[in-house]
Amino acid sequence: MSETTPLPPGSTIGILGGGQLGRMLALAAYRLGMKVHVFCPDADSPAFEVTPHQTIAPYEDEAALARFAEAVDVVTYEFENVPAATAAFLAQRKPLRPGARALGVAQDRLEEKVFLTSIGVPVAAYRAVTSSTGLTSAVDALGTPAVLKTTRLGYDGKGQAVIRSPEDAVEAFQALSPKPLVLEAFVPFTREISVVAARGADGTVRAFEPAENRHVGGILRSSTVPAQISEALAWQAREIAGQILASLNYVGVLGVEFFVVEDRDLLVNEIAPRVHNSGHWTEAVCATDQFEQHIRAVVDWPLGDSRRFADVVMENLIGETTLPDQNQSGRGVRPHLYGKSEARPGRKMGHINLIRTST
Repeated sequence: MSETTPLPPGSTIGILGGGQLGRMLALAAYRLGMKVHVFCPDADSPAFEVTPHQTIAPYEDEAALARFAEAVDVVTYEFENVPAATAAFLAQRKPLRPGARALGVAQDRLEEKVFLTSIGVPVAAYRAVTSSTGLTSAVDALGTPAVLKTTRLGYDGKGQAVIRSPEDAVEAFQALSPKPLVLEAFVPFTREISVVAARGADGTVRAFEPAENRHVGGILRSSTVPAQISEALAWQAREIAGQILASLNYVGVLGVEFFVVEDRDLLVNEIAPRVHNSGHWTEAVCATDQFEQHIRAVVDWPLGDSRRFADVVMENLIGETTLPDQNQSGRGVRPHLYGKSEARPGRKMGHINLIRTST
């Protein structure tokens, strides 16, 4: 496959990762007549339930990776913590979309902020932290409160600690692992929003509308569209997402999370080189949802229509909350369960889209 040749129906897309995002990508691919081969170390992964083409092996198993590459036409991934060596190994054998550059930037919070700053995208003030002495200097520079984060392997509120006074610094440094760390100035935001956007191999960009997000304990609980922001701010958020996509020469769907400050300024919080939890609302109210859009980009098909035709609230079903309650059933309600075998505190078991119709 060349870099500009669309893949025909019947081609095989390789997906690294077998979680719910991989499952939903596989379902979208099959709707477009594609086949899907999932590579994941965990035999109990929900994505394995929707495709017969599977490799269960560690991401470091080069023999298994080589067989996987031979069986697919293009490779993508459903999470950003794919080992860099795995991505490099596969990229030498088959097209990897999004590319390894995007993966490397998103895997490291410090590298991500350096990249965003280099292309003129606004972020919160930050300092690299490699020692407790360095943290003291960083706190002196940024003040408190501030947020100390691991540069790698943080998600859903994990790998971070709020430093409310200089006295908290030593305890926070000792508690967080792996190191190095990054200290970010506290942002007094009025709301959090995100933009899910796609870029095709030909450079075409299609962005979905910004969603307004509500987090509890660092975990996304709901995304509401439309967000309560001005049209100018919504336009700016989509423009920033497009700028990031172009700068990374990105192919696929990207999630960009923003802080809204005083309802007039935007700071990018983080980027995710994959389909995004805050984009699940697109399943219910867009002709082309984020999963189909990603597949279209990966196989070099024209991107689909990203316009919204109804208001919607997406709510995550977390832990034991695995089914909609009596007030969330009936007209305008679309549940999506992930087929996970065990409910655990903080584990995303599904989501529900509540469509706000006018009648």
